[in-house]
Amino acid sequence: MTDSRLDASFGLLRQIVATAGLSAEGAEPIRLGENDLWRLPNRVVVRIARAGQETAATREVAVARWLADHHIPAVRPLPIDQPLRAGGRCATLWEELPPHRTGTGAELAALLKALHQLPRPTHDLGLPPLDPFVRLEERLSAAGALTDNERQWLLDHLGSLREQWADLPAGMDESVLHGDAWHGNVAVTDNGTAHLLDFERTAIGPPEWDLTATAVDHNTLGTLSSEQYRDFCTTYGHDVTTWPGYPTLRDIRELRKVTFAFQQATHHPALLPHAHHRLACIQGQQGPRPWTWPAAACNLLADRGNPPACHPPHREDRRRWRQ
Repeated sequence: MTDSRLDASFGLLRQIVATAGLSAEGAEPIRLGENDLWRLPNRVVVRIARAGQETAATREVAVARWLADHHIPAVRPLPIDQPLRAGGRCATLWEELPPHRTGTGAELAALLKALHQLPRPTHDLGLPPLDPFVRLEERLSAAGALTDNERQWLLDHLGSLREQWADLPAGMDESVLHGDAWHGNVAVTDNGTAHLLDFERTAIGPPEWDLTATAVDHNTLGTLSSEQYRDFCTTYGHDVTTWPGYPTLRDIRELRKVTFAFQQATHHPALLPHAHHRLACIQGQQGPRPWTWPAAACNLLADRGNPPACHPPHREDRRRWRQ
């Protein structure tokens, strides 16, 4: 990371916090990537979103406040008018959680069960219908690391999955979804309270989409043991892999991970072998699941460690192996 990149981000931070009557003095960068995360000394975390994300940032704040109204433990935005704007970008300010650990699958399941059982919002939160294909075509178009044949195969695969999505079998009743429900988006504080994080992808849709993320961790990636997955299913009360529509949702999530890897490899060529490995897996060239997929994200401040769970960070800003 260049000093100019850090200086530019800090300059934007100073403008943003000044509009809230705060000071950037003593601020520490947490993570600089598609979104910039900074910690202020007064236990406030500032998330500067990438350009064009004002609608999503507004929705994140609204969702967090709606969850607070329903007593669902989650990260909380500061009680100010948000998002804030400066330099053509917007930012949200969040209360930093006290010391915590990453949640378990069972702790995630308990939060998802509570979330999915909530009544539909009576006021507009700006929640869209779930779009599991969001940004996929853009990723494929921009991925210079793809060959023409690879890109065409992925576009054909995307088209097939769109058709399957449109014809999903009946399942659970639609509800408010988290949208990126994995255990890394749960923070458990020292008093044992599990908090939900990250509401960028919150939407209305089939709860199976949230459940599939953990099933993929177990069945596709092998990062969750059989016992851990059983605990997740037992706590939630349902195993999504028994639903006939599961293979479609699984394949969509796998495709998202493949396209993300190629997106990263376009800017970081050292990641290209990992991206090709992921592609070979979904093409059936690497044997049956589970597959081993190395990290596919580069954090400009990786030597500073993982970010605190204090805001709804973008997926690619969280754990480096997730996507």
